[in-house]
Amino acid sequence: MTRPLRILTLSTLFPNAAAPNFGIFVERQTSELARLPSTDVTVINPVGIPPWPLSKLGQYQALADLSEHEQWRGLNVYRPLVRLIPKIGGSSNPRRIAEALLPLVSDLHEQSPFDVIDAEFFYPDGPAAMRLADTLGIPFTIKARGADIHHWTVDPKCRFQILQAAQKASALLAVSEALKQDMVALGIDSDKISVHYTGLDQDKFRPVDRVAAKLALGVSGTLFITAGALIARKNQNLVIRALTQLPDATLMLAGQGEQEQAYRVLAKQLGVTDRVRFLGNVPHDQLPHLTAAADIAILVSKSEGLANAWVEALACGTPVIISEAGGARELVTSASAGRVVDQTAEAIVDAARSILAEPPAQELVRSSVSKFSWKNNGDQLQAILRRAAGKS
Repeated sequence: MTRPLRILTLSTLFPNAAAPNFGIFVERQTSELARLPSTDVTVINPVGIPPWPLSKLGQYQALADLSEHEQWRGLNVYRPLVRLIPKIGGSSNPRRIAEALLPLVSDLHEQSPFDVIDAEFFYPDGPAAMRLADTLGIPFTIKARGADIHHWTVDPKCRFQILQAAQKASALLAVSEALKQDMVALGIDSDKISVHYTGLDQDKFRPVDRVAAKLALGVSGTLFITAGALIARKNQNLVIRALTQLPDATLMLAGQGEQEQAYRVLAKQLGVTDRVRFLGNVPHDQLPHLTAAADIAILVSKSEGLANAWVEALACGTPVIISEAGGARELVTSASAGRVVDQTAEAIVDAARSILAEPPAQELVRSSVSKFSWKNNGDQLQAILRRAAGKS
């Protein structure tokens, strides 16, 4: 019997006890990969901690207290601490991660050799994986998700490392065709890049009786949802501004982030405080019902790869209003799925009025993502990793 493909999944984005929703899409993808009988997956999730005295801050103390090795939701996960420099240390992070991980990775590799390293975020994971793979003499792959390409390539020192890792990797993945083209525009070899769409739990994310769901939430009028971290890149301020021209609408903001206080102030200034619900970090299992209750999901980000929130909303039968970012037009291929708009409050208002005037049938909206599943995602990823490891 052929032994399973031994995979080391390296991901700085991964849930933990202190942040159970952080990178949950990576966890779900990895769980699907590990479920396959022909794979053996070990996860290494580097936990970045700044030097003293910043390390004593509460947000970092919770991370420092995480178990260094645990079974996390059925996955074998190591969480070694890595000294990283916040804000200004971006270009040195791959080296710091690789140096901190090398003793652990070498020990694990000696016990049971890995066939391939699977880096789940292009930066800093990709260049760190490159260093580890070079030391161990094994191939590696890197997945691009959006911000890792759009944000980090602005810094010349980081861009150099991204391009170097891309050149040395055995295979590259992108979450959308649009992101693949952005990578090609940087000079990355198109033939190396496979479009690897996100998965989807079609059983959890599905339509519900929207009237009853809204009633249970205490909403009688129009309901919008915006799911994602409250950060400037996600542009939630535009949705709050749009409420001033949509007087019967309530907005649920599902997420936390550095812009929350600014958004609360904005809602108060605009007189819409009573119609903006800050839900905080919603457990992922609660998100399907909230999303299905909404009339429209709105996320007009400055940049994306292909947001899981878009796919999940459509599966719930909830049309989307999204920006011309990443794979937007790979999802919104008809008016029933929603609208792709400019990043302005006025564009959001116009699109919302258009959708609400002729609401599409929930099942028709859902049909636009019928091909998305975690099984397809896992099967495709395994095939890519096998080819990269020369085991296909």
